[in-house]
Amino acid sequence: MLLSELKVGDKAEVEGLLAESAVRRRILDMGLVKGTRFKVLRVAPLGDPVEIFFKGMYLSLRKNEAAGVLVRKIGEARDGAPMGGARRRWRFGS
Repeated sequence: MLLSELKVGDKAEVEGLLAESAVRRRILDMGLVKGTRFKVLRVAPLGDPVEIFFKGMYLSLRKNEAAGVLVRKIGEARDGAPMGGARRRWRFGS
């Protein structure tokens, strides 16, 4: 299964990368390596981008990048799952 096929609330583990070398390197550099577990937080209406949470950080991937990540689903989204939860607000300075 591909990361781009997961729904909001699904939990999965990275099995491998099918992406081409430049995209593959970028995904690996961000820490999304084999064995990494994550949760899908948001998927835009047209599927681009996909936001996931892993290792204490949030990552948004384009649809074509998510289609290059082979995953194994380890948890199902519940019906009525919230669409990503509370909004994060960023403040810079004081």
